Amino acid sequence: MSFSVPELDGTVAEQYAQLATYAKAVVDGEHDRIANAANISAMVYHSLPNLNWVGFYFYDGVELVVGPFQGRPACVRIALGRGVCGTAARTGETQRVPDVHAVADHIACDAETRSELVVPLFDGEALIGVFDLDSPLADRFTADDQSGLEQIAQIFLASSN
Repeated sequence: MSFSVPELDGTVAEQYAQLATYAKAVVDGEHDRIANAANISAMVYHSLPNLNWVGFYFYDGVELVVGPFQGRPACVRIALGRGVCGTAARTGETQRVPDVHAVADHIACDAETRSELVVPLFDGEALIGVFDLDSPLADRFTADDQSGLEQIAQIFLASSN
């Protein structure tokens, strides 16, 4: 099967609805977590503007370990509670950071990153990992982006159960 990157139009909410439809098609019938993370990372990276990294970190029982992503090479391991990703994993709450340089323990994998959005991934009470997006623009992520990306994360979680 062949997929192309969707051309999104309309309001931000309408664009995320289109992206969600595409995400469901990308993961349809596939239950492998790594395969689905790879395709969702590529889909989001190539569909949304002003991103320099999109990917997944998976919890190995001790820390977060880099999984499939699009962008420059990334930090391989992140301790729970450290940086934006570790905080999302520890608190179970999406982290939307307008200026990563204002975060005391931000982990600068890519010096060009200015803002970040990290969605924690849980299967019930069990931490699976995080869905991480970085942008070279300050204050890139809005509440609409957060809502839309949380929906994409739920599609990912539903596909790999």
